[in-house]
Amino acid sequence: MITGELKSRIDALWTDFWTGGITNPLTVIEQITFLMYSRLLDMNERRDEKRASLSGRPFARRFLADEQDCRWESWRHFGAELMLPHVRDKVFPHFRRLAERTSGDGSQFAAFMKDAQLMIQKPSLLVKAVNAVQDLPLDRGDTKGDLYEYLLGKLTTAGINGQFRTPRHIIRMMVELMEPQPSDRICDPSCGTAGFLVETYDYLLRNYSSEAGTHRETVLNEKGEPEDQVIYSGDLLVEHRHHVDTDMFHAFDFDATMLRIATMNLVMHGVAEPDVHYQDTLSQTFTERHGDTAQNAFDLVLANPPFKGSLDEHDVAADLLRVVRTKKTELLFIALILRMLKVGGRSATIVPDGVLFGSSKAHVQLRKHLVDDNQVEAVISLPSGVFKPYAGVSTAIIVFSKGGATEQVFFYDVTADGYSLDDKRQPVTENDLPDVLDKWRAWCDCKGDFSDRTQKAFAVNADAIRAQGYDLSINRYKEQRYEAEEYEDPKVILTRLKALEGEISKDLSDLEALLK
Repeated sequence: MITGELKSRIDALWTDFWTGGITNPLTVIEQITFLMYSRLLDMNERRDEKRASLSGRPFARRFLADEQDCRWESWRHFGAELMLPHVRDKVFPHFRRLAERTSGDGSQFAAFMKDAQLMIQKPSLLVKAVNAVQDLPLDRGDTKGDLYEYLLGKLTTAGINGQFRTPRHIIRMMVELMEPQPSDRICDPSCGTAGFLVETYDYLLRNYSSEAGTHRETVLNEKGEPEDQVIYSGDLLVEHRHHVDTDMFHAFDFDATMLRIATMNLVMHGVAEPDVHYQDTLSQTFTERHGDTAQNAFDLVLANPPFKGSLDEHDVAADLLRVVRTKKTELLFIALILRMLKVGGRSATIVPDGVLFGSSKAHVQLRKHLVDDNQVEAVISLPSGVFKPYAGVSTAIIVFSKGGATEQVFFYDVTADGYSLDDKRQPVTENDLPDVLDKWRAWCDCKGDFSDRTQKAFAVNADAIRAQGYDLSINRYKEQRYEAEEYEDPKVILTRLKALEGEISKDLSDLEALLK
């Protein structure tokens, strides 16, 4: 989360844009994004140069011989008067050429970048913005996502459709739960900044790099302290490289700004041609425009769909309404994901708790469809503070496969995720997430006893779920262990109170005697 000094710098930069004549918040966000993109291109170029030296395999360079002056570290030291025309006339055209070169002239990425232009007209504002972006720790964690979320929080419409960024450590756990394979086709139907897809790509790099293709070094962090850093080359992905670059990652959203950010995010991380589209995936036009991806198309779907979104019921795809007739986007997205998955395909999706226990006809109808006509594998309850300070909604991760039928469901009651559950979200020692993965793998391997419902992890038979009206909330099945408290006999307590009262009276009498 953006806090402290970094937050103050972003606030100051926002004010600088405003006083510099750029008052549209979306324009501010896009301009900052372009500058981050420029810096990350250079950072990733240097990273890939190291990977290439380790693997001996060439890579597609982002900067050709005559484009070296477009690298961030080349021009960010320019003076104000020289920097502005250089960025406007050389760096932004380089963005467009690079998009066409890496993904093709007719690609979505090239289309997104075609109209990219520098809106900053004041040289002094550009220098301030460049210095602010240089100070961002973009090589650490999910600072990009945190920054976007913080900036979007300044929009008066932010969150109107229930959209908020998923914390990176929750995304990582979900990806590790699903163990994506390099041959999979993967989709996020409400991608935002593409955090799930980026983490999936990073997971593949971590798990498909040989020892020789893994480089470890010690670097200084932003505090000047030494820190271990590992660079994964992904050299074992060679036979899958074309699939990874062109057909593995698919994303949809109906926020054009987020799509531009998502596309740049994927390309910057190393995915050459991500399939990213402007599309409301709940609408009727989805199957018309993207028939090859709208149904029976994916091995894996990872998502945190918007909750409580505004919805035009007349535009919702009819086949989704046949599965669950409702205006609730959180229910419709589950139906959509089932439609998008291949038979046997799997999903890990974050849902509000109401999806699990809601008593309306639509809620029960959807859960019955999930349990009886598909395979619900797991329900992982998350503490309500996970999405603070942006939302306090209680949520869970539901893992399911398309087709088959449910036999048993793995439940886990997460009470701590490694961060405080207040608005500050400071790191703490309590963290259930590693144990979630350990228990999940043990359950998948049929190791261990998961019959004790007083534990954090337990399993429930599908018949027991049907008997409870298809309720999937963990509190319906978790058993609390109560220990009887033993108290002293009331007469003994009363005698002690009388003795204490006598001591107090004696002390008061002694004090009164001293005052005479």
